[in-house]
Amino acid sequence: MAANPGLNVDWYPAALPTGTGVHLQTSATVDGNAAKGTLYSPPGREPRTTTVVVLMHPRVDFSRHYLIPALLEAGHAVYVQQARDAGSDLRLVHEQALLDLGAGLAWLHGVGFRRTVGLGNSGGGGLLTYYVQQSTKAPADRIARTPAGRPSSLDRATLPTLDALAYLAPHPGQATLLSRCIDPSVVDEDDAFSVDPALDPFAEHNGYRPAPESATYDDGFVERYRTAQVERIARIDERARAHVAAALDARTKIKAGTATVAERHRAGTARLITVWRTDADLRAMDLALDKSDRGYGSVFGPSPVTTNYGIVGFGRLSTPDAWLSTWSAHSSNATIAKTGPDMHLPTLLISYTADNCVFPGDFDAICDAVASPDREIHRVAADHYGNPASATELRRDHVAPLISRWLRELR
Repeated sequence: MAANPGLNVDWYPAALPTGTGVHLQTSATVDGNAAKGTLYSPPGREPRTTTVVVLMHPRVDFSRHYLIPALLEAGHAVYVQQARDAGSDLRLVHEQALLDLGAGLAWLHGVGFRRTVGLGNSGGGGLLTYYVQQSTKAPADRIARTPAGRPSSLDRATLPTLDALAYLAPHPGQATLLSRCIDPSVVDEDDAFSVDPALDPFAEHNGYRPAPESATYDDGFVERYRTAQVERIARIDERARAHVAAALDARTKIKAGTATVAERHRAGTARLITVWRTDADLRAMDLALDKSDRGYGSVFGPSPVTTNYGIVGFGRLSTPDAWLSTWSAHSSNATIAKTGPDMHLPTLLISYTADNCVFPGDFDAICDAVASPDREIHRVAADHYGNPASATELRRDHVAPLISRWLRELR
């Protein structure tokens, strides 16, 4: 697996410019969470004269992101907001993540930064676009309830607006991402090894070939496969909603004084949803689909047949609330297809041409969805984590100057 931008140790802290300020901030959210963030300040710069680049990912701690040192060297401050459930999909509710980001931005505005610019890297792209959509609406017009039916608290939250948004290898939202890589050949959701041979992406009769030979799936199989992916997600949605309904029914009976002991337990305990085999995007094996400079394999490794049956993958274990908010292509609010039409801020869009997580078709769809009339689009030769083809180059060499120049030129 390639180096993760949220887990970098090759620069921290030795590569930070001398005199960099590091401040750990905890901000209270409207729903009572302690939202934790890290502010890196360039030496000798006052907040009122400085642009602060804001990083956040719904699932990954970006506090050691590979671009931080270069952005500091260019004179920009960097603030990294951590989502309350970073590192775990169990309780990842996007509406709550927006509350965390809003609290961090309110603090940045309070200490006087001249300009706040979002940097939506990978899953941060979908999250920040959702934030922009909700922050630019009147509180009464914001999404009132999560897809599981709980109050979102967005109508009560302070959501300061960003001044601009840069996308770096953005994917179109966790739910859309999963709808492309979930394995639809699973027949029984309680059996990790159940397979429908007609939909098996790793069966030679369907066109599969192991590396280094590219698989070759015909158009009919691709169409059936993608339809079945969406259908499988709908079946998991039914299971999630059944769990939500059972818990609600139990809470209603508690209020009425008629609940049994079992119902009292059910009301206070979230059921867990296990989703087997979520690393089976056909484009990871068939390099002619959505053609790019990428090599064989997925973002999780060079052998999808291995990782698909393993423990890694997107959305593998979650609560019903998290599944419906984050992973369901049918109910999640946090897809760029839904939020991009409300994104009118100055925009920088950067894709990586050897990316095996965000494919050209995904990036093009993002560009089409984002409504900003003030936009700049670039394609850079690197993989999803910014690793260039040449081992002698640093990841930041490709995009940091481009982002810094765009930041300087913002109106």
